[in-house]
Formats: sequence, structure tokens, C-alpha cells
Amino acid sequence: MVIIDGNQLTLEQIVQVARHGEQAALAAEALEVMQRTRRYLDEIVATDRPVYGINTGFGIFAEQRIPRRDAAMLSRNLILSHAVGTGDPLPEEVVRAAMLVRANTLAKGYSGVRVEVVQTLLDMLNAGVTPLVPSQGSLGSSGDLLPLSHMALVFTTDEQDREADSGQAYYGGELLSGKAAMERAGLKRIRLGPKEGLAVNNGATFCAAIAALAVVDAEHLLDLADGALALSLEAVMGCRSAFDPRLHRARGHRGQMQVAQHVLALTDGSDLLDAACRVQDAYSLRCAPQVNGAARDTLAFVRGVIENEVNAATDNPLIFENGDVLSGGNFHGEPIGMAMDYLAIALTEVGAISERRIFRLTDGKLNAGLPPMLVDSPEAAGLNSGLMMPQYTAASLVLENQTLSTPDSVHSLPTSGEQEDHNANSMTAARHARQVLANTAHVLAIELYTAARALDLRLRLMPGSKLGRVTAQIYERLRAVVPYRPGDAWWGPEIDQVREMVTQGRFSSLTAFRQDEADIKEP
Repeated sequence: MVIIDGNQLTLEQIVQVARHGEQAALAAEALEVMQRTRRYLDEIVATDRPVYGINTGFGIFAEQRIPRRDAAMLSRNLILSHAVGTGDPLPEEVVRAAMLVRANTLAKGYSGVRVEVVQTLLDMLNAGVTPLVPSQGSLGSSGDLLPLSHMALVFTTDEQDREADSGQAYYGGELLSGKAAMERAGLKRIRLGPKEGLAVNNGATFCAAIAALAVVDAEHLLDLADGALALSLEAVMGCRSAFDPRLHRARGHRGQMQVAQHVLALTDGSDLLDAACRVQDAYSLRCAPQVNGAARDTLAFVRGVIENEVNAATDNPLIFENGDVLSGGNFHGEPIGMAMDYLAIALTEVGAISERRIFRLTDGKLNAGLPPMLVDSPEAAGLNSGLMMPQYTAASLVLENQTLSTPDSVHSLPTSGEQEDHNANSMTAARHARQVLANTAHVLAIELYTAARALDLRLRLMPGSKLGRVTAQIYERLRAVVPYRPGDAWWGPEIDQVREMVTQGRFSSLTAFRQDEADIKEP
């Protein structure tokens, strides 16, 4: 059970609820804070003094006063008019993550919503009601207005209670109207009160949800990148000296030191390293700690930003002690947009250097005596193409990543009659980072697949040689799923199987970085 209070939600808890159906509940202390803030809001409404978002219009209409009798209609109109997203639906795991993050944000107690609003979101999560939310249309600046409004259509209503205005939601494996999904789950749709429409749809919550899942996945992927590197290093009999801890301590970057330590731990016990007696290797091997390490350092920064964001009060205005109401810009998605741009760049570089190792493994002039394209034997070259084409796929994905990782957060167009004259573009940054992550996972799967074949051929040439203790386990786990095949074959489905192993974390127990690896022996 994940208990939310607005302050302590972790990225790992988000994954548990979003992907694995973990139940969620509201902490007792959060309930008390929310009730106190709601009393402040009720007092403001009773005085009729103008306060943005409570009894005024929104955006360019902020100076328009709204009568108290129309407060519920104001909130409902906001949701109806803002649900204009487009594009393919977001994955259910992203929507579930966003629902939990939004509930946690509101539970923090600065938004003035009734407990009923947060409890309904949690009830939907626990019952498995997941709104259909289009993926495109959000600028991530006045928050994710569009996707949050699509989410809100499902659990909010008005006097007319029209099914046509209830959006759509998945329940029990079916796509239904929002009204029907809630009814089948035995959940009541609610009428929003003063400020509650704005509180529900104001905040970069979908950006944060995508980011939270991406950060956790990227951490596993960077560990795996070191594993793929270690296998490739052994396959070409690479130089151990480039990973010597003394060298990396001399520069002092934490991530770089971790990668070097990790690769030495993974290859510990190998007699393939240094077997070629080269002085040094190409950059894709020798400089991998510097590249993968920079990605680790970037990811550590991004994690901190996103951990803060999922526990932040992000709507506008916010209500403080004694009923003070402050209008500001906490909804603006710039921190997430920049962080996702950084993450996309980091993952693009990890994929790019991996593709260079794939190329090196398949090039008969660069792979330390293995057959060209890793055909079964030199005599088979020509009749068989070997692993020529998987490298094409990796190159294509890397090129796509290089486009997708061009920063999105530097782009802005004004909206709402220039009232919102600088927008974050953070939703686009988050979606692009998620795609870069998926592409990089496939590139690393190709490297694992290619390195395993290269090791098969290397061990045939050097019988009796040993892999590292951990790299041997990675190799064996992969070969248990996709055995070696000598001639040309349909490589695609086998690579897809390896990619599934990567994305499902089936190598994670072997490749996870442990801090105690700092204690391994220096070469």
C-alpha cells in the first residue's frame, strides 16, 4: 500500500502503482491539512472578494468576475473546454502515474480542494479505471491543461450528467465512456466546486509522470549499458588499463568512476581482456566510462528534479495559512522540460557509443580477427550477410535519437492572448525523452546480441578462455533465450526477445551497480 501525504512520494512507489497495481491511500495528516485549507477557501468565497481562479475567469479572462452561484459551472466549463487533446492515447501506465502524482499534489494541502476529489482519484486507481488521455496538445506551462482535463472528464460531472461529456476510460479490459466505466466500478462521479476545476488541471503532472517512469527505467538501462560494454570489451580483447580506478580518480567525476568500477567488477576473472596486447583501444571502448559516466551524473540530477516535482504544489493560486492566497507560476513545466532534455541527450550519447561498438564488432578490420559481419566462418561471407543489418537498425535509431534529443525546452510560442507569453514545451520534451529511452534500449539489445555472437566466435578461436564471472552469467542468460545459430536467420525476432529481456529487467540482477564495487582490486 502506497500512502500519500503530498511530501514523501517516491519514483519507485509511482512505478508500483502505475505498472503493478499497488493500492494507494491518503494519509490521515494530509486529510487534516486539506480540510483546513478548504475552510480558508470557503471563507474567501463567502466574502466575494476577487481571487484569481476562485471567482474570476482564467488566463486572458482573469479580470472577469464570476458570481458565486456560477462557481460549479466555472469549474466544469474549464474541464470541458480544455479537453481538446489529440494524437495517440498515452499508455495506461503514464495515465495511472499522473493520477497518483496529481492526487499527491492536491494532498499537499495548498489547493483548497475537498478530500473527496483526491479520494476519487485514488479510488479510480485502486479499482482500475484509467481515463483515455491523448498524447499531444499540452505545452506543459499552465500545467498539462489538456491531458489533465481529459482525465477529469471521467470523474467529474454536472447537473445534466451527459454521457457524451464524460470522456472515455479503460475498465476491465474495455474502453468505455467515462460515465459507464465509473458506474461499472461502483464509483461516483463528482461535481466540482470553487477552484476545484483549476486545481485538478493546473500543473505539469503528465510531464512529471512520464519523467518519473523514465528516470527509473533509465537507471536500469545505464547499468545494462555497462554490461553490454563489458561483453563487447571482452569480445575484442580490449585493454583493462582504461578502467583503472587511479585514472578515473584523477579526473574525479563520480559517474565516470562508477562506470569504470562497474566494468571491472563485471569482467573480473576474464582472461580475454588484454589478450590482444594492444596499447589502447578506440574511443567507443576506451572512453566509455567518460560517456556513460556523464550520463549517470546527468541522470542523478534529473532524478532530484523529478523527485521534487512529484511532491510539489503546482496549481495556481495556492492557499496558505490564515487564508492568504498567492497567485504565481508553480504550474510552469520548465524544470521538467529542461530535465527531460538533459535525459534525452544523455541517453542519446549512450546509444550512440553503443552503436559504434556494434559497428566495430561487425567490421572484420576492427574486431580483432573475427569474421566480417560475424558470419559463422570466413568461408560463409557473401553467401551469408551475418549481422550486417542489425547495425543498420542501431544506426537508424541513433540518428532518430539525435533528432529527438534536440532540446524542446528552448522553444516557445505565446498563448492566451499573450497572457501566457512564455511556454515550457515540457510535455513534448518528456514524450521525446521517453521515445529516446525506448530507442536506446533497442540499441543496447542489439549490442548484447552482437557481443554474444562475437564471444561465441572468439571462444571458438581461443578454446579454454574464460569470460568474467558476471559477464559469463549475462551471456548464459541471453543464450538460454536465443541460442547461437551458425547461418543467416531471421535475426529480428531474436533481437526483439533480447529487447524484451532488457525492458523487463531480466538482466538487472546481474548488471545492477553496487557501491561496494569501489572496493575491487586495482589492476
